[in-house]
Amino acid sequence: MHKNTFDTLKEIIFSLLIHFIIFHLLILISFNGNIYADDNVNSSSYHTSSSYFEPALFAGKTMGTTYHIKVVGNKKGWTDLSKKALNTLIEKKLKQVNQSMSVYLKNSEISLFNKADKKEKIKISPDFYTVMVTAQKLYNITEGSWDGTLKPLVDLWGFGTKKEVVSMPSSEVIRAHLQAIGFNQIIIGNENETTYTLEKENRAVTLDLGSIAKGFGVDAITQLLKDNGYINFLVEIGGEVFAAGEKKAGTPWIVGINKPDKWATPDIIYGDFPLENMALATSGDYRNFTMVKGKSYSHIINPVTGYPVDNGVVSASVIANTCTFADGLATALMVMGQEKGIKLVNSLENTECLIVVKEEGGRLTDYRSKNFPVISRYSFPDN
Repeated sequence: MHKNTFDTLKEIIFSLLIHFIIFHLLILISFNGNIYADDNVNSSSYHTSSSYFEPALFAGKTMGTTYHIKVVGNKKGWTDLSKKALNTLIEKKLKQVNQSMSVYLKNSEISLFNKADKKEKIKISPDFYTVMVTAQKLYNITEGSWDGTLKPLVDLWGFGTKKEVVSMPSSEVIRAHLQAIGFNQIIIGNENETTYTLEKENRAVTLDLGSIAKGFGVDAITQLLKDNGYINFLVEIGGEVFAAGEKKAGTPWIVGINKPDKWATPDIIYGDFPLENMALATSGDYRNFTMVKGKSYSHIINPVTGYPVDNGVVSASVIANTCTFADGLATALMVMGQEKGIKLVNSLENTECLIVVKEEGGRLTDYRSKNFPVISRYSFPDN
């Protein structure tokens, strides 16, 4: 009797164990099935369904702002070690970009150029050369509406320093500062594709690439991720973005444009849309401005007049192949206005824009290039 009871008990335990294993296997199969059922596994952005993993997040501070990078894992998925290794590469690259283009670092490449004498050749890195070539293109196609030599005027209006501006600069002072402005007074040298240099034709000329440095940071990280085999990721630095591939099969990355309102919090979105294998950069007058005797002045300076822009344009967003170009062009469109800006963008390949103008009475009007995507007017989903 005792033996039979013991055997029966063993059978019960064994049966429960088998049911327990089968139950958990069914859960695991169901979980994986739901992942693939929700995704289009035939998407060309992925090689096999086994490459779908939740994005890993890398975040921190750089260039006086913050960065957020989401990377979908490759076939092997993520481990603590792989995340740490990629994070190290990201931080190292961002430090290199900052060391090259920060006007706040005394020994940065840009600071060394700013301290150089007329006709003194300053050797620069390949990265800095790449940025300067794009900068020269922006200066030329915008007919000087983008200009990277505005530092004296930026400082004068209090945007490059912590000094409060209590009264408007006089027209005489502004005219004097304009003598030191002009990107065309910089010579970009390339000797045999090995040695890159910069030199000034005017000792007073100084560079401040703040309007494209974040964009280049995005491009630098984008290239780093591609070089390491990642094809699906989202890179954001200070609001400038590059979206590669998809978040998951059949699900694009969704990017948003902030509401161009000085009193709106950063989480209030004007509109959003999907973005794939392109960069997005936005410039506006609603985040960085100064108040002088009750009047608001934008940080966007017109290189021709020396005064902050006051043409009704409150936001300009650009989609382009690179974030460096998109970043600089968005700034230029703030200066150019909607008519000249749209005309220029429609003449460029793989480039689109949305320019938002505040009309009399405060109404916002959209002006878009011929193929800028339709934006959705709803709350921004969490990527």
